[in-house]
Amino acid sequence: MTDTDTAGSGHARNKLRRRGLTALAFVVVAGVVGWALYWFLDARFYETTNDAYVAGDLVAITSREPATVLAIHADDTQSVHRGQVLVELDPARAQVAMRAAEADLAATVRRVRAQFSKVDQFSAQIAAGRVQLAQAQEDYRRRKASAEGGAVSAEEIRHARDAATTARAALLATESLRKQALSLVEGTSDTNNPDVLAAIAKVHDAAITLSHMHLRAPVDGVVAKRAVQIGQQVPAGAPLMAVVPLTRVWVDANFKEGQLKDVRVGQPATIVADMYGSSVTYRGRVAGLGAGTGAAFALLPAQNASGNWIKIVQRLPVRVALDTAQLRDHPLRVGLSVTVSIDIRDTTGPLMSPASLTTDTRAEVRDAETQAERTIARILGQNNEAAPPP
Repeated sequence: MTDTDTAGSGHARNKLRRRGLTALAFVVVAGVVGWALYWFLDARFYETTNDAYVAGDLVAITSREPATVLAIHADDTQSVHRGQVLVELDPARAQVAMRAAEADLAATVRRVRAQFSKVDQFSAQIAAGRVQLAQAQEDYRRRKASAEGGAVSAEEIRHARDAATTARAALLATESLRKQALSLVEGTSDTNNPDVLAAIAKVHDAAITLSHMHLRAPVDGVVAKRAVQIGQQVPAGAPLMAVVPLTRVWVDANFKEGQLKDVRVGQPATIVADMYGSSVTYRGRVAGLGAGTGAAFALLPAQNASGNWIKIVQRLPVRVALDTAQLRDHPLRVGLSVTVSIDIRDTTGPLMSPASLTTDTRAEVRDAETQAERTIARILGQNNEAAPPP
């Protein structure tokens, strides 16, 4: 090979190398320009984090009365509906207390009716006493008039005067007894007398206690953390199990503080769960921003004002509400890892979330009150009737 051939081969390689570098430079420039366009037109309007987890309510099912467990109707992983009986407690003592309260109410109603009758009795005695007093005063007046002619002795006059005095004293005593009896029932009836109201309150209390013998699910959900066993003696307040409403879970996404400048309540978000992968994308909206960082609520908060200090970027939890329909189709479990991306183009939303409506779980109490009202009405009706003569 001649020197001319070698020079030509080297020139060809250099030319090929220049073309390769030019192509590489073009690809790099095109990539940079493409990425810049992508960031300017789309990516800069999203804030993303994978430090996000599914959260939800853990509705505790606790015993409100000390009792023995008779039956358990739900176990871990089972779905339950609101109002479904989960645990039955021994109702024997509660039933005895209910019967005692009913009997006390009946006796109280009869006692109050007797107090009203006593007022009527004293009223009749007062009327009779006034007649007797009038008669005694008239006898004394006639005898005193007859004494001027000597027809009546002084002793008879004294007896007549003493009889009038006695009748007056008896009348005053009866009027005092009537006032005393009237003070117990004045301004009331046999249904709103204080003693009757106190007995009615005892019936309500006993009815509520009896209703606590059936522990019901306050929400729809899945049972978790069952710790109760049949035959166990449980104290009041003991946690027996939990119900997790999986159709009402949300996502707590922990964004860096530098990412929160344009985050507003109501902004749309997309969520991808590690459980399903990118094949399922959840739609959500920002429900609110946390009141503080995790470090602020830690058991041992950071002491940045003492010793050496190193700045650490903090994260703030952002709550993202999920679409209920999607949760029914692809349910999530509490604690699962997700990736959240928030569209921050619309910054007109508020920085603070409005107050939300809480779920009403007082149906069981209302049912117990309704049953107690029926029982009270029955007892009042039975014991307000005039008793048959013996």
